[in-house]
Amino acid sequence: MRIQNFTTETPRHRESQNQQPQKTGLNFHCALTLRWWILVLLFSLSACSKPAPTYQEQSYIFGTLVEISIVGESDEHARLATRAVLQEFQRLHNLLHAWKPSELSALNTAIAQEKSLTVAPEIFALLQDATQVSTQSDGLFNPTIGGLIQSWGFQADEFKAVLPAQAHLQKLVAAKPQMTDLIFSAGNKISSRNPTVQLDLGGYAKGYALDRAADILKQEGIHNALINIGGNVLALGKHGDREWRIGIQHPRKPGPLATLTLHDGEAIGTSGDYQRFFELNGQRYCHLIDPRTGFPVQGVQAVTILTRGKTAGLLSDASSKPLFIAGVAGWRTAAQQMKISEALLIDQQGIVHLTTAMQNRLEFADKSTVLENQP
Repeated sequence: MRIQNFTTETPRHRESQNQQPQKTGLNFHCALTLRWWILVLLFSLSACSKPAPTYQEQSYIFGTLVEISIVGESDEHARLATRAVLQEFQRLHNLLHAWKPSELSALNTAIAQEKSLTVAPEIFALLQDATQVSTQSDGLFNPTIGGLIQSWGFQADEFKAVLPAQAHLQKLVAAKPQMTDLIFSAGNKISSRNPTVQLDLGGYAKGYALDRAADILKQEGIHNALINIGGNVLALGKHGDREWRIGIQHPRKPGPLATLTLHDGEAIGTSGDYQRFFELNGQRYCHLIDPRTGFPVQGVQAVTILTRGKTAGLLSDASSKPLFIAGVAGWRTAAQQMKISEALLIDQQGIVHLTTAMQNRLEFADKSTVLENQP
């Protein structure tokens, strides 16, 4: 059986030329390896089978590599549908950018000035939904800690290995910004009881975009596709006469940790300490911040979850963060709170902690992988 990486299949492949990964300081190596973040494995068919025509295109949006694969359509139809999806991704990127001029950054400015702001209905609804997710996670999913993310230098295209002042972190943590501080008023007005609230939807927007992409493709009459936004992957239909087969990237080694089949409408999301990070004095500091301490999470290499349903994409992005932040001791409780039955966590020693339901879906590349199963 021959295995190909999704990003390297050549017959009908396109790559957007105007949006290439750029060097981003210490995490340039992360940008170079984004195409290995989630490996999409296209298994060859038997000699008597004819492969389904596959159109693939890549771009660089949301600060990450985006890949779209469409099966069973003409090049022209697939190209036009892909263009519509990429245009939507760029619109969302511009709308929800946390530190460059956008509607979201304008709202952050208003909140800091203790003012209200009338926002687009889409942002109003999106933030209401994000508040519900945050409440469900007991605040571990917390898009209001943009101040902490900025303090660690991760709200930037380039970041440096510099630790923020301890006193500054303590002040931000003590302020306890949370989504329930937001006040939603008639006319799509938003304000905050807490002026330290600074919204950063980096852990939410990609998932929302996945669901929007699925809607657009279905509207275009496309029902067999795979959408990958920097490791958050959503499947539609099948890849010809077989279902989509993907690999979960090993956080410390080249190649996949395990493979699994994605059914129609399912999504998989991974949060890892290898995506955006810097190292200082032998310590790794990743972009996933614990709102309770103000520090990057330690002791966890990666979390992967499997979701399904109308908002599968959104949940694949937002729901992996609480499990990562909860760590080895609390990830299972967090999964239950988020109603996630298929999940795994890789701890600092490389031990894979996972639910029985998730283990039943996986085929591990290394049969000697140490597993800690939790029902």
